[in-house]
Amino acid sequence: MIQASDTRPLVIHVLYRFDVGGLENGVVNLINHMPMDSYRHAIMALTEITDFRKRIKRDDVQFISLRKSAGHLFSLYPRIFRIFRELKPAIVHSRNLAALEVAVPAWAAGVPVRIHGEHGRDVGDLDGSNRKYQWVRRAYNPFVSHWIALSRDLEGYLTDRVGIVPRKVTQIYNGVDAERFHPAVPPAPIFGCPFNRREHWLVGTVGRMQTVKDQTMLARAFIRALELAPELKSKLRLVMVGDGPLRAEAQALLDSAGIADLGWLPGERHDVPDILRGLDCFVLPSLAEGISNTILEAMASGLPVIATRVGGNPELVTEGRSGKLVPASDPEAMARAIIDYTVNPDQARAAGQAGRAAVEHRFSMEAMMGAYRSLYDQLLFATPQ
Repeated sequence: MIQASDTRPLVIHVLYRFDVGGLENGVVNLINHMPMDSYRHAIMALTEITDFRKRIKRDDVQFISLRKSAGHLFSLYPRIFRIFRELKPAIVHSRNLAALEVAVPAWAAGVPVRIHGEHGRDVGDLDGSNRKYQWVRRAYNPFVSHWIALSRDLEGYLTDRVGIVPRKVTQIYNGVDAERFHPAVPPAPIFGCPFNRREHWLVGTVGRMQTVKDQTMLARAFIRALELAPELKSKLRLVMVGDGPLRAEAQALLDSAGIADLGWLPGERHDVPDILRGLDCFVLPSLAEGISNTILEAMASGLPVIATRVGGNPELVTEGRSGKLVPASDPEAMARAIIDYTVNPDQARAAGQAGRAAVEHRFSMEAMMGAYRSLYDQLLFATPQ
């Protein structure tokens, strides 16, 4: 709980929903790793806050759930205004388009710094060409003090397509907890998984099973890989962890292909580090991405990565060194990449080692936290109070 006598500047992080997800995980990491003597934090969810809040390790974080119904946020402006006036945050940091409009009541309430972060795209704007979404960002820009882009791809979108002046945009990569996510030596089994690591090669993915993540494409690629290399049926296995509308579709694809026993779709799990340590190769079949936390977590876990060439993925995965990049919606190309790593395990292990080294040098938690703290300090202390 926030105490009125606490003089540390308050940052209110605003999200659509605080639940399991890459964006939300980034907020958790930032709050947990930022020194306690620098800033206080609160999390405001426009809809709901789930048990995911337990991932926050600090006991001085306040949680605010607005339980917004469908539609525009305008009717909640007075309530948000009153919350900001009462809590007097130094910084309001919103994330992604659904939360952008809180910049207006934050401005009206006199919040000195209003930051908005762009973390990725959804199915309605896979390539950033949606003119309506460009216009919306342009319209709210006067109320935003500064923008953060998680990738160079998103930075270019904000400056080139939306038209925000470059000095108002900072690009900051996600960081990954390299202590929580680390390689398993020797390889560890996954609790509850029916496959044997000594006999099988486990290719898998972790994440919400929704349209933009396109896990059904991975199911098709797995099926195609076994068609192209039927000798791998005794070795190759598929692990798809997560829940959502595509889970049943992916299972149905495996069922119809007659290989349901070669795939394992357990639903949502809360032991993601252990899941990753139990895989041999990580695959991300997304249609769009900002900077993928799961790619970074897989790299930190020492896994070779096969990902679609979208968004910020090419900024994380170095083709031919730490992984392979394939076109989106191309199960044939993904199938061939899966086969290549399965029949060349030494190459796969070398790619995993390169990915781990990249995390340690370029995508550390310390680097991310330092960049955010530096930007917060710069914007807050350069703003007249």
